[in-house]
Amino acid sequence: MNTWVKLKLTKRERLYVSLGASLVTAFLVFQFILLPLVDAQKKVRHSIQVQEKALEEIVALRSEYRTLRVDSGNIGATLARRSKGFALFSFLEEHAGRAGIKSNIKYMKPSTSTDTAPYKESSVEMSLEEITLKQLVEYLYLVESPKNLVRIKRLSVKQGKGNPEYLTALIHVVT
Repeated sequence: MNTWVKLKLTKRERLYVSLGASLVTAFLVFQFILLPLVDAQKKVRHSIQVQEKALEEIVALRSEYRTLRVDSGNIGATLARRSKGFALFSFLEEHAGRAGIKSNIKYMKPSTSTDTAPYKESSVEMSLEEITLKQLVEYLYLVESPKNLVRIKRLSVKQGKGNPEYLTALIHVVT
């Protein structure tokens, strides 16, 4: 209280100075202590949410990896059961003969992927001309073989040029 006397302030002025000092102190406490604590708490909560999402993604990826690893083993077993000299090109040609459309084959283009995965994917693009829908469906039924891991990757069908009941098909088959 000695300092108040030395400044020679009235009671009302001392009240204003005390109130001002209290407000400045409250502002400084709020600005430099409470706000940083609240911001830090928000950052921690956000970080926890991000980490939880990352953990969920990791768990999902682990599950997918395990499934793929099991499926990979199944693929290996299926490939081992396949005949030793299996070639996709000859497989397709043989089934075209069975479906009675061997003479309708315009071209067959074989290719092999350059994947570094444990298995190479070989494919054949073939064009069939002047076949009926029934012949095409029968051929696709014969060709798509889970036993031999053969599947249709892409199929494009157009109406034939001369006769509307005949079709032109472009088939991309992979194994």
